[in-house]
Parts: sequence; structure tokens; C-alpha cells
Amino acid sequence: MALTAAPDIGRDGGAGAIGKWSGPALFTVGFLGVTAGVQMSDRGLQAILLSAIQNSFAVSDATIGALQGLAGVLVGSAIAVPLARLADRLSRKGVLLGLIVGWTALMALSAIAPNFPLFFIGRAASGVTEFAMIPIVYSMIPDLAPERHRVTANLTFAALMAAGASAGYYFGDAILRAADLLIPFGLDPWRKAILLLSLAGVPLLAVGLPTVDPPRRIIASDIGTTGSLALFLRDRWRAVGLFVGVAGSLMIAVQALNPLIALALERRFNADLGVIGHALGWVTLITSIGCLPVAGFLDRMLGKRFGLSARPIIMGVSAAAAIPCAAMLMVAKDVDWALTVVTLFLFLTCTANALVPTMLQDLTPASLRARSFAIWSFVVSIFCAIGPLVAGALSDLFMHGQLLLAIAITAIPALCISVGCAARSAMRPSRQ
Repeated sequence: MALTAAPDIGRDGGAGAIGKWSGPALFTVGFLGVTAGVQMSDRGLQAILLSAIQNSFAVSDATIGALQGLAGVLVGSAIAVPLARLADRLSRKGVLLGLIVGWTALMALSAIAPNFPLFFIGRAASGVTEFAMIPIVYSMIPDLAPERHRVTANLTFAALMAAGASAGYYFGDAILRAADLLIPFGLDPWRKAILLLSLAGVPLLAVGLPTVDPPRRIIASDIGTTGSLALFLRDRWRAVGLFVGVAGSLMIAVQALNPLIALALERRFNADLGVIGHALGWVTLITSIGCLPVAGFLDRMLGKRFGLSARPIIMGVSAAAAIPCAAMLMVAKDVDWALTVVTLFLFLTCTANALVPTMLQDLTPASLRARSFAIWSFVVSIFCAIGPLVAGALSDLFMHGQLLLAIAITAIPALCISVGCAARSAMRPSRQ
């Protein structure tokens, strides 16, 4: 996974064309983070509502796993690839504003879907807008942020996105109650909650109008790609393959737990849904944001000694430390114990993933960046879909509904594979 950043060649021919932050650039990065956070919050809200959704449609654990994996991740990221191609060629700001409109409409439509197949399609379609946005944002950040602040900008965007995801958990019960009071239609409360959240797209669209659409900076490593994805992949296929092995296996483990843990804890310990939602909201926020300064510190410190091998080392060690956490889920005695283990597991896996966007930005040329991020998201999303699908199927077919046990059994082998790929990647010699 040898990744290097070449110096800027800027449009004026000088190195380091962007030397300091501008007000519009700061505003735009902040807006992008808040928007992604709001969009990601619907995943946390849906996780809290899974029990009600499952009861309304009378579907199995395996079907719920498909909803969280296929509809929530795989379908969305697959269709996001051609949208990212458009963003590489057209106005990235224009594409992003269109995605906000699409997310708002599709959220509302999925809320009123009369049966599970239509609900599944609606959630998959709304996932397209979410997964299309993230690659475009990561393609814009190098053109908005000074090079010396690029890692900080990436981590700040990730923190804002994580805050939104945690808000979906933490405020899920409050959104459910507020929607039941504010929306007069004769709908199930969980449908009203999704409908209420969809209205957040209206102010986001208004705030997004004055943001900037930065020009694409040219860097030395872009020369020779001629905008060809095939040439890029042919040149870097080993590094890309190892990267996918490390991140993909890790995401099997993470997604086996993340979208199903609320339902698993509610079922295993008969815990109150509101209590679980508040707890998981704090857990998601603390782990997703708390890991960022840790990852940045480790990257700076280990980078001095190990160079480009530092990042796969960080990923491998973090994944290895998460293995006993997954094992402890199988013997958790109460909900507090389980939540403590989940917190440690998510902190370690979030640390492993924190520097991934920076690694991809270093690897990919500006002319291919949005597409590269979208394709990476799609490939990794295949692994993301495997996690909840396997955990749900194991729970249904072999474990008599013991979903927490199924999550642990799915996560442990995946983490072991991730550690092995990371070790091999760290041992590869650096390439320029």
C-alpha cells in the first residue's frame, strides 16, 4: 500500500498553489461535513427503528440483514459510480446539490412505501445519494484545503459525518416522538420519523447555494494517466488490491456489528429502545470522533520511523486488537458489558479506517479522484453487505435468533484476514 503525494503543479505553474485557507473554502468544507452528517443520520435512525420496521412488514432477520447490507450499502455505492464520473467531468457543486434534492425526495417516498419490496427499493435509492456524495467530497477537499492541512480537513469532515451518524442513534427516540406529534397523517410512527428527517434537506439546499466549486488542481502524479482509469489501475493494481483486502475485510467485521447491534441488544437483554439509542449515539460519537486525533498522532509518529508502511501498520494493529473485543460479545452478561465491548471495538476499527481517505487521495490523480473514490466505495461496500447478510443468515439458520452471537462469529474471521493483508502491505517496499 505504498502511497506518495507529489508536489502541486498548480494552474500557474507554481508549487503549492493553495497556501492558506480562504473563508469560502472553510465554509464549503463545513457545509459538506454537515450535509453528509445529516444524510448519514438516517442510517442511525433506521437502526433504531429496525424492530418496528421488522414487525410492520413481518420479515426475518436475514431480510433485515439484506436491508442493512444490500439496500443500505451495496446498491447505493454501485449506482454512485456513474454519478462520480459525472462529477469528474462536470460541476461538483451542481452534482452535490442535485444529490441533496434526490435524498430528500427518496427519503419521503420510502417513508410511505406500502410494502417491504418498495421500502427496500426506496432505501436503496436514497443510499445512492449518500454514497455518491462522499467520493465527490473527498475529491474536492484537496482542491479546497492547503496541502499541510489536508489530513486535518479530511478528519474534520469525517468527524462531522460521524456526529451526524451518532445523532441518528441518540435522537432516534426523540425524532420518533416528535414526528408522531407533528405529522398528522395516519402513518406508523416509524414512517413519520423518516418523513420528518427528510425535511432536513430543504435548509441544506438553501445553505449550499453560496458554497464554492473549486477548480481541480493538477499534481505531478497526474501526468501520464490522461484521465484513464484503466491506465491508473494497471499501474497501481498491487497497491489497490492490498488496500481493498485490508479495508474490505475490516468492513465485513464493522458492518456485521454496526447496523444490527441495536436490534441484537434489544433482543438479547430485553433493553429499552430509547436507552439503547442514547447509548449507541454517544458510543458512535465518541468512537468516531475520538479516534481521529489518535489516528493523526499515530500517523505522524510512526510515519517518521516507518514511512509509507505506517498506515497499514496502524490498520493491522487496530484490527488485531479488535479481535478479542468481538470474542467478548459472545459472553457478555448484561447490556452495560456489551456496550463497553462495542465501544472499544468501534474505537479500534474507526482508528484503523481514519486515514483511508488520505491514502486514496495520495494514490489517485485529480482527474480520476471522484471515480476512484466511488469505485473504492463500491468494492468495499460489497464487503460491507457481506457483514449484515452473513450475521442475519447465521442468526436465522443456525443460532435460533441469537443475533449478538452471530455478529461475533461473523466479525472474528474477517478481522483476522484484515490483519494478514495489512501485514503483507506493510512489508511491501515503497513506490514513488
